[in-house]
Amino acid sequence: MPRFFRVAFVLALCLLSACNHSGSRSSTNAFANRPNDISAASAVFIQAVYDDGDAARTQGEQALEKLRAGDSAAAADGLAEARSRLAAAAERCAAMHGCAVERIAKAQDALLEAQTQALVGLGATGASDTSTSDDGQPSPVLAALPESERSINLLNGQDLRELIKVNEPLRAALREWLTWMRPQLLDTYENYQYLRYKMWPTYAKNGLPEAVLFGIMAKESGGKVHAVSPSGASGLLQFMPATGKRYGLGADNGFDQRFDPTASTEANAAYLNDQLKRLNNDLELVLGAYNGGESRMVQLSQGGARRFWDPRVFQALAPETREYVPMVLAAAWLFLHPEDYGLRWPKVDQRPGEINLATAMSLNEVSICLGQDGNERGWFRTMRNLNPRWQADTRLPAGTRLEAPARAAEAFKRRCTAPEMVARLQALQDARIPGVAPRVGVRTVAASSAAPAARGATGSAAASATASSKQTHKVAKGETLITIARKHGCNSLKDFASMNGLSAPRYSLREGQTLRVPTCGA
Repeated sequence: MPRFFRVAFVLALCLLSACNHSGSRSSTNAFANRPNDISAASAVFIQAVYDDGDAARTQGEQALEKLRAGDSAAAADGLAEARSRLAAAAERCAAMHGCAVERIAKAQDALLEAQTQALVGLGATGASDTSTSDDGQPSPVLAALPESERSINLLNGQDLRELIKVNEPLRAALREWLTWMRPQLLDTYENYQYLRYKMWPTYAKNGLPEAVLFGIMAKESGGKVHAVSPSGASGLLQFMPATGKRYGLGADNGFDQRFDPTASTEANAAYLNDQLKRLNNDLELVLGAYNGGESRMVQLSQGGARRFWDPRVFQALAPETREYVPMVLAAAWLFLHPEDYGLRWPKVDQRPGEINLATAMSLNEVSICLGQDGNERGWFRTMRNLNPRWQADTRLPAGTRLEAPARAAEAFKRRCTAPEMVARLQALQDARIPGVAPRVGVRTVAASSAAPAARGATGSAAASATASSKQTHKVAKGETLITIARKHGCNSLKDFASMNGLSAPRYSLREGQTLRVPTCGA
């Protein structure tokens, strides 16, 4: 029997015994005349909560020992149960008069600190990468931000709860990710896992948390390397041309380096660290600057003296930036704590491999040939992401080496070398619909529209709103902006909203209203 219930049972017997010796007095009167007994009874229950919190912390530390021993699956399960027990203890404590919730919070903080130190230790000793467990659970990495001790505290202990606290905007953002945007979140996770070896080392080197990288990518591009917003922000992390050039993302033999996963991550990390210095190491303000412009954010926050949620900052920002920051933080929180929301990440075999073309082929042809061998949803997106310099329908010469996941490379050897298969693929590649121009160099529209009019790394909402659109949609009875966006293949409401002057969160429409439709694609 758990300690809590054993204590409760003994206490109940004691109380019954006290009642039996109270003569003809009612139990109510007996307790009213014995306040010290009531205080002692409460203390027993409170101590049981404290003990349960301490036991949960011990369980978490034991899980970390398994992590150090290389058993990442068992460690993930143990840490998840320990976090759940600590949360339950905190909830019980909060409901008890006289219970110090701070004591449970300290146990949570201590476990979080131990978890961080364990992961940092693994990285320092060159141990195998345990940031993604065998059962598909995501990284629990909460690595420190750079530059100062305060910055480290932003991702440990009390400051973590302040940074990603469940306030109204974050609850709204979590709801969006966990409902109609869940497919985009899952796509981002899968895309990121295949790209992780190109991106995560840069964040680790710069002392930045992986969860933030994931959150930015989820909001900006959905993990699509060739994402382009209506205002011209491009790539996984959506750099505008000018900001990209400022951080070394120029042209390399005609290739826009904003589409390069490694180069764009290096630019992103440099940008974030620069803004952390300018904005008092406040990550929320830095994310706001990334979307809405660093000069604007420095001015509103007085160099980081005011927090992002300060009405003098928050209310002065464009709606896009007010939405952007909680959306990024919510995606980062879900990356770290999926089990709290019934979220299950897809299992991904991240091992990198290589395809060496023996016959001239395009990425389209390779993807068609691979089919769903090793990936239920096919390999087109992954092959495009890993080989961003090549257009999808450009036939590459024999001898070309393509980056590919190991399972795709294995499938290519099994399926794609026979002459009859090559001939069939070429026929599909060269087929044309009479009177319809072929799609050349397919690019995708970013999941997030650009940022507000101030020049941030990711662009301008004003530019997005004025982007040209020849297609229109007449609102039918019962239609909402979400259903209309989905109908036109758009993952984000922001392009629709900014282009048509609609305001969040209601995005009010009227029957018969004509909307301009932004260019959206897969």
